[in-house]
Amino acid sequence: MNEQIILKIFLFCLGATIGSFLNVCIYRLARRQSIVRPGSHCPHCKHPINWYDNIPLLSYILLKRRCRHCGFKISFQYFFVELLTAGLFVFLVSHFGLGVFFWIYAALCSSLIVVSFIDLDIQEIPDEISLSGILIGLLLSFVFPQLQGTLSHQRALLNSFLGLLAGGGSIYVTGLIGNAIFKKESMGGGDVKLMAMLGTFIGWKLALLTFFLAPFFGAAVGIVIKIREGKSLIPYGPFLSLACLISIIWGEQIIAWIL
Repeated sequence: MNEQIILKIFLFCLGATIGSFLNVCIYRLARRQSIVRPGSHCPHCKHPINWYDNIPLLSYILLKRRCRHCGFKISFQYFFVELLTAGLFVFLVSHFGLGVFFWIYAALCSSLIVVSFIDLDIQEIPDEISLSGILIGLLLSFVFPQLQGTLSHQRALLNSFLGLLAGGGSIYVTGLIGNAIFKKESMGGGDVKLMAMLGTFIGWKLALLTFFLAPFFGAAVGIVIKIREGKSLIPYGPFLSLACLISIIWGEQIIAWIL
């Protein structure tokens, strides 16, 4: 079998396994619970989940979407997050190869999956991810300056810091303008911190591109939500996350095309 196929199968399985852990993070961080203890258990009957009922993707199918002990219906989100994470790992290795860029962006995308689903659930973005992510982004940019398109550690750190300012600042200013126009909060502080975190990883140019791309996705979904549910406030984290992924993969080409 081709080595690349074996690698992608391995990373698909690894991604699904990590996706299973991301499901724990999504559920527990949204409820201010520890992600370490207790072990995996049914949220309805609290019965511990046996290892053979906790196999990513397969257990969901074999159990027919229900808890073995109480029959409680398991949300499709669990299966979807595992599949999404697995697919992203394969997609990223196809684009970057199995180098440092892959591992950094795989970790970043994993954190964005958690952020997006928590934001969809409770319309909040946990500081545990965004604030720690800012420090990690600055550190990784210094240690691996290629992440910022340079070989200079100092210049990479500067670019990362400028990305923090450009990302967080663009959302913050937008929020101030929106507050003045609509006379109510239009952009949450969690979005500001999330964009600041993204900026430390992708630099100021791609941070600004992410800022301008996100509304195209958010506006379309916002119109649907407004029509169906009458809500004017939508979780913005998923759209920032999607725009960031597009910027990471195709950002340089998009900027070159625009210029």
